[in-house]
Amino acid sequence: MVAGTRATPEGPSPPVAILSDIHGNRQALDATLRAAREAGARSWWCVGDIVGYGADPVHCLGEVIGKAERCIAGNHDLGVTGAVSIETFADVARDALIWTRERLGPVGRAKLQRLVPADPDATVPMFHGSPRDPVWEYVITVEQAREALEDRRVPLTLIGHTHIPSAWRLTPDGAMESPGVPADGLLTLTEGRWLVNPGSVGQPRDRDARASWIVYDPEASTIRFHRTPYDVAGAQNAILEAGLPPLLARRLAEGR
Repeated sequence: MVAGTRATPEGPSPPVAILSDIHGNRQALDATLRAAREAGARSWWCVGDIVGYGADPVHCLGEVIGKAERCIAGNHDLGVTGAVSIETFADVARDALIWTRERLGPVGRAKLQRLVPADPDATVPMFHGSPRDPVWEYVITVEQAREALEDRRVPLTLIGHTHIPSAWRLTPDGAMESPGVPADGLLTLTEGRWLVNPGSVGQPRDRDARASWIVYDPEASTIRFHRTPYDVAGAQNAILEAGLPPLLARRLAEGR
């Protein structure tokens, strides 16, 4: 089990919400958790990047560590703890990480240090980036998705990091399918191996400003993609009031 997570009871598995890339956005996280409860999710998991960019890392870290059933670290989380070099990040991301380190303090950083970027041995494995490189790889192409799925021998693997909701399937006969996000949001996990990215709660990058997340129903073998409006202006004002780079506020409204 990943450090900082809680065990699940045996028996039928109820629907679970999957969140990723929260990035210190309190307004988006709170709205998503409300929507997840309304959607029937009984628990939730986090695929990493709790902090970075946004102005409320203390609140977001407290919610995730205290309430998420499973959680792994993302590259920004590792940047805050020093597990990866802060020099590997772009200027605005680096500025936000330095600010976040100070904001969290030693207690918050210690909580992040308990998390790792992969949970490979669970029934539903989670990797922030990819199975090949849990910290840095962005799975965007069909070829990358194939390599990720060939590395796994389970029906469903979860990834994050790209901030774009997506889904790929490796069929039993070895063909790759890229169904993407269905128009109605409902994806049936047919036979084969699936790789699914819930997108980003706190900073979507698909030109849709709404928080992106999914509900996984193990009993029905389905995933439903969700988009949730939230107080974008509130998140922007918090970033500006914190003295973080203004670009981090502007792009929230643009979904990039």
